[in-house]
Amino acid sequence: MTNKYMRIIHRYLGFFLIGIMSVYALSGIVLVFRNTDFLKKETVIERNIGENIPNKELGKSLRQKHFKILKEENNIVFFENGQYNKQTGIANYTTKDLPYVMKQMTKLHKATSNDPLYWLNVFFGVSLLFFSISSFWMFMPKTAIFKKGMWFTLGGILLTLALLFI
Repeated sequence: MTNKYMRIIHRYLGFFLIGIMSVYALSGIVLVFRNTDFLKKETVIERNIGENIPNKELGKSLRQKHFKILKEENNIVFFENGQYNKQTGIANYTTKDLPYVMKQMTKLHKATSNDPLYWLNVFFGVSLLFFSISSFWMFMPKTAIFKKGMWFTLGGILLTLALLFI
């Protein structure tokens, strides 16, 4: 009886979650390359952020993480990917960001408990855990395919442990 219900829930939950599983798979691959320019498009920005902003507050005014000033000459502050004119208050800089849809996908992938849809991530995580466990009810334990599956399970567990601790 448990076999029957595990198989039914596994099947229909799999069909239901195919869209979100595809999103997590694609965004997970893209997130591996987040420290590169892979798929990112360049945007040139010109903003008036105000005159004579102190160098220490410039990164915050531009909303840039890891902000670092390279040099300052003639009231122009040069930083990575741009410059700021202290007299005019104009900052010219270049940003690189993922296309809108991919950005939304990775935003969903990296959600925290502060995000309004965090429960979706929790539900998805619990569902993946269910898929992992319920797969053991797909085949009868005495069959050759189940026994072969146990060897693959052992291999997967050993690979996971190696990736975690080596």
